[in-house]
Amino acid sequence: MRELELGGLHARVTGGADREGGGDGPVLVLLHGFGAPGTDLVPLWRVLDVPRGTRFVFPEAPLDLGPAYMGGRAWWMIDIARLERELAAGGRDLTREVPDGLAEARAQLIALLDAVERELAADPARTVIGGFSQGAMLACDVALRTSRKVAGLALLSTTLLAEEEWIPLMPARVGLPVLQSHGQADPLLPFAIADRLRGELVRAGLAVRWVPFRGGHEIPGVVLDELGRFLRDTLAPDTAPGSGAS
Repeated sequence: MRELELGGLHARVTGGADREGGGDGPVLVLLHGFGAPGTDLVPLWRVLDVPRGTRFVFPEAPLDLGPAYMGGRAWWMIDIARLERELAAGGRDLTREVPDGLAEARAQLIALLDAVERELAADPARTVIGGFSQGAMLACDVALRTSRKVAGLALLSTTLLAEEEWIPLMPARVGLPVLQSHGQADPLLPFAIADRLRGELVRAGLAVRWVPFRGGHEIPGVVLDELGRFLRDTLAPDTAPGSGAS
C-alpha cells in the first residue's frame, strides 16, 4: 500500500499488480463517512471479490474533527446538537439540505479524480466512485453535478440531499449503473428516504441495483457480496473474477 497526495487530498492506494496500485486495472474510489478515520474502509480491499488487477483509492476527508473523534474526519461539518435533536425526534430528513462545505468537498473530490486519471493512468470508463454515508453523498453529488465519465456509482447507507437540485440532474446520467444499499433499521439516515432516492434514480433511468438489508448504519456481509458482484459486472463483465488481495 502507498500513501499519496492526490489532488490535494491524502489517499491510500492499494491493489493492482503490486498491491500498491500498480498496473492498468480498473479503479474503485471509495470515500469514508463522517467521523471515521481515513483508514476506515481500507480493509475492504482484502475482502471484496473484484476483477483481477483492480486498484483501490481511499481518500481521507480534509477536515480533522479533533481529539473527541479520535482521528475522525469529515467531508463537511454537521451540527451535532441539531443531529441529536433530530434523532430524538425520530430521524433526519436532509432532502432539502445543501450543506455548507459541500461545494468545497465536491471540488476536492473532482481534483482527486483528475489526479487519479493523470497519476495512476486510470481510465474513467473503468472507474467506479462511491462511499459510505457522508462519503456516498459526496460521490453521488459529483456524479450528478458533473459530466465526468464514470463506470458506476456505489452508494452505501446514504440519503437524498438537495432534492431541488439533484433530481433535475438525474436524467443526464441515464443508464449509469448504481449499487445502493441501506439498513432497514438505520437510526441515522432513515430507510424511507434512502428508498425515495432509489425511486428518483430509477425514474430518471439510472440502472439501480437495490440492496436493502436487516440492520443499521453499517456495511454487512451481504452488501460486500453485492458490491463485489457489482464491480465484477461493471468493471470487467467479460473477465473472470479474482481476489482483491491477490
